[in-house]
Amino acid sequence: MQGINIELARHNMVEQQVRPWDVLDQRVLDLIARSPRDEYVPARYRNVAYADLFLPLGHGQTMLTPKLEARMLQELEIGPKDRILEIGTGSGYFTSLLAAMGAHVYSVDIYSEFVDAAQATLAAHGASNVTLETGDAARGWDKHGPYDVIAITGSMPVLPDAFLASLAPGGRLMAFIGKSPVMDAIRIRRLAGDGMEQTSIFETDVPALVNAYEPAKFVF
Repeated sequence: MQGINIELARHNMVEQQVRPWDVLDQRVLDLIARSPRDEYVPARYRNVAYADLFLPLGHGQTMLTPKLEARMLQELEIGPKDRILEIGTGSGYFTSLLAAMGAHVYSVDIYSEFVDAAQATLAAHGASNVTLETGDAARGWDKHGPYDVIAITGSMPVLPDAFLASLAPGGRLMAFIGKSPVMDAIRIRRLAGDGMEQTSIFETDVPALVNAYEPAKFVF
């Protein structure tokens, strides 16, 4: 992909995938339209970097589709002063989008090779407001909390309470809750005190987060 082909692919992605998925926030549309997704995907998939696909990253992990990334950005209502936690760094592309909209991103991935590769790519693109760490954050990551925004990029059967405890007042969290083939993309907003407002945004089917918490099953 070179020159005009990349620009055309981005344009088609925005107009044919992202915008029809009710992504109308102009900040998000403009950011997606100028961000070089093809430079974050594995080299062998660069010719389909802007396609409506879950692109493989290795270790059985994938990138979210462009429309899911864009919809998450819109629903999280990220402001320039927001401290953000991302669970699942992956390629680092979604990390770059979060960093472009917020003050600082703390991103965690269980695979060190993802973290190392993402670190190099983000640095090459001048994303200096990110902290990448290797670890298992499937049950929470309060190391740098509280956070104004928490984005969980893999699905889980239930949401561990630790994530809610790390959410700052007024903070927003987005996660994919349930089991394949049908799960809910939910947004949770922390209200005054310990109050939480949960909204189901859409139904989808997203690959599971590694080591996602699963409640014990009762045996009768």
